[in-house]
Amino acid sequence: MKAAVYYENGAPQVFRYEDVADPTCDANGIVIDVKAVSIEGGDVLNRAGGALVTKPHVVGYQAAGVVREVGTNVTGFKVGDHAVTVSAFGSHAARRAVNAATAWKVPKDADIVLAACVPIPFGTADDCLFEFGRLQKGESVLIQGGAGGVGLAAIQLAKRAGARVFATASSDAKLDRLRDFGMDEGINYAKGDLAAAVMRATDNRGVNLVVDPVGGDVLAQSLKIIGYRGRVVTVGNASRGERNYDIQSLLGQNQSVTGVFLGAEITTPRVRQMIENHVKDVASGALKMVVDKQFPLRDAAAAHAYIEGRSAFGRVVLIP
Repeated sequence: MKAAVYYENGAPQVFRYEDVADPTCDANGIVIDVKAVSIEGGDVLNRAGGALVTKPHVVGYQAAGVVREVGTNVTGFKVGDHAVTVSAFGSHAARRAVNAATAWKVPKDADIVLAACVPIPFGTADDCLFEFGRLQKGESVLIQGGAGGVGLAAIQLAKRAGARVFATASSDAKLDRLRDFGMDEGINYAKGDLAAAVMRATDNRGVNLVVDPVGGDVLAQSLKIIGYRGRVVTVGNASRGERNYDIQSLLGQNQSVTGVFLGAEITTPRVRQMIENHVKDVASGALKMVVDKQFPLRDAAAAHAYIEGRSAFGRVVLIP
């Protein structure tokens, strides 16, 4: 099969489009013919500096396609089903094998490209907001990086739950588009003081919750804009930034910081059902997924470079 591979970490140009061995089907797994690859933030970070589990390495968490093989112990899938899959690597290829516990059926009349983008962004956003962020109706939440996959998902889920939704983005144009997804207050972080803008909009109370997939210096700002009993949920590190944080500042206001990693619970019944619901909601149009741009799989380097240029609104997809 064809795959976008690399032999060493580095800039997007490390990708090569080559023939590699077809994946084999485990007794507890499935193999799909990939129709769409959603490039996740972690894929970009792993290409730049993550472990090369295979050599040549096929990076990538998330892809959707048509089931071509089913393991002997698997009862939930059959050949010909449409499925979206998640695994630690292997998405940037024409075929992939995953454990069936990290795959979800997609309605055959659903857009397979949109479905490819659902589990990680919506699952992560849901966990950040509700399981670990404890967001309640009537509270306020600020979503850092609102134009990204997790950001767009979080805005919609928070609005649906009855929260007042703030979001940040790098341009006024992106903020204007975010209003269609449920954002109430937008802040262009490239134009001024984020903390001051949030405090003005909340009568100096701060927000109840911040969802921060950016990290680094942005996380330092997130800690400054929560109010009494405020919570910051940090997930991923899109900025690749490193910083030491003084958590002593949290004590006087009974504030908290929680790290979230969807992968730690992705096979639990709770998360499996939650992601299944989101797949159905995106398929029906009850929730929206935005695909900013599609690239052929052979152009994986260009797709990763486009993401790193920070101009994307929503997901960037590879098509084998």
